[in-house]
Amino acid sequence: MAEKLFVGPKVRTLRESYDLTQATFAERIGISTSYLNQIENNQRPLTAPVLLSLSHHFNLSLNDFASADTNRVLADLKEALAEPLFRDTNPGLQELKMAASNSPWLAQAFLTLHQAHRRANERLMVMDDALSAQSYEGADRAILPYEEVRDYFHYHDNYIDELDLAAEDLARRHGMQEGNRLSQFQSYLEQRHAVRVRLTENPANDQTLRRYDKENRILNLNGSLDSPSLSFHLAHQIAIMEYKDLIDARVAKANLHSEAAEAIAKLGLANYFAGALCLPYQRFLEVARETRHDIDRMRHHFGTSQEQVCHRLSSMQRPGARGVPFYFLRVDRAGNVTKRHSATRFQFARFGGACPLWNVHEAFEAPGRFMVQVAEMPDGIRYLCVATSITKLGSGYHAPVRRYAIGLGCELSYASEVIYSDGLNLKSDAGVVEIGVSCRICERQRCHQRAAPPVDRRLFVNPHNRQFVPFELVNSSTDK
Repeated sequence: MAEKLFVGPKVRTLRESYDLTQATFAERIGISTSYLNQIENNQRPLTAPVLLSLSHHFNLSLNDFASADTNRVLADLKEALAEPLFRDTNPGLQELKMAASNSPWLAQAFLTLHQAHRRANERLMVMDDALSAQSYEGADRAILPYEEVRDYFHYHDNYIDELDLAAEDLARRHGMQEGNRLSQFQSYLEQRHAVRVRLTENPANDQTLRRYDKENRILNLNGSLDSPSLSFHLAHQIAIMEYKDLIDARVAKANLHSEAAEAIAKLGLANYFAGALCLPYQRFLEVARETRHDIDRMRHHFGTSQEQVCHRLSSMQRPGARGVPFYFLRVDRAGNVTKRHSATRFQFARFGGACPLWNVHEAFEAPGRFMVQVAEMPDGIRYLCVATSITKLGSGYHAPVRRYAIGLGCELSYASEVIYSDGLNLKSDAGVVEIGVSCRICERQRCHQRAAPPVDRRLFVNPHNRQFVPFELVNSSTDK
């Protein structure tokens, strides 16, 4: 049975945008004023004839009245109400649907308030890192340019619509959705922009990956890079040459706090376009679903790297065509997070000190293998966590070698859509690993790997009783 379409606020907004009374609007689409009033107040759903009439008289696509927005708000409300803060609040699904469809502005205001709460929690993580460095002078001073840009992508679900659409359109128009993208991108730069590509043999101590000679229109690329990396750098060059205005406009609207942050944002947006061009959205989404998000099968299909596939999976949040919401991160051996992107509720440690029980650290111990873990965060949300190690080789015996672990994960409710959940009992508590964000803000009472006390809790040290961790946390309810 088809879902009834209650979109009264959208119909009201459409009518008011044309400055029409209910009587005039109803007459134009061929219904009574009382029927329109009932539609606008979500007392009656839109029927197919009314939808067709609206499409005909107001030049609309039927998709404009699809329920994707309402469903997105509904999902966001359910996510927000999963916070421990609302543990005693349990509205039914029908109540949430009524709130999302009947009072969309109130629902959005609530979600904005929830996002502010989420930001406040992440400010605490900033303070944690600043305290660790003995340099905290206030939250604003602690926001570094890289972190500000990371937050920018984070609060846009790591999806930039106009750049994603532009990249997909370019790939479609020029037949670059699959096949040898290295050759395709190189030919495009030469024919469209008269840019020649030259692979260079860099000395072992030269870490230059890409250098553009603007005067001679020569793009020099490090010849030791593999094909996926070369393709990415070519796509990045296309972005900064052909879509500079689009990127600049996006940065101008971001209201970043420094020129350094703006420069980093422009680089990040060009990289975003490059990733979207190497892995066009709709085709990538199709292959992801066909393979159940099998990272190796996907990288072989598109001729990209594991890291590129995982990074792209974290950005599949296009309205009306959303993929599984994933987090993605890259860490070094010391646990420093060098990349982090997320369309999930998962919270990351900003610099270092991520939970040692998380399998992303274990990946270094088993090179080339995929480590799978069901992990639970302190808020009670469980995740399917996949991790593997990668190595970036240099050009020669003396060239530096970079080693990282990459992690990909989704909430357990999506795990059945991911091949790495095969063989796991997702309903069992056995084998679930309790992890946290960072020891300094982790609220878990007992953890055998705790490295430091939380910043907001009192401690009790019993000189006569020593356990793995030499202190206990005092509950706030007993904190006198």
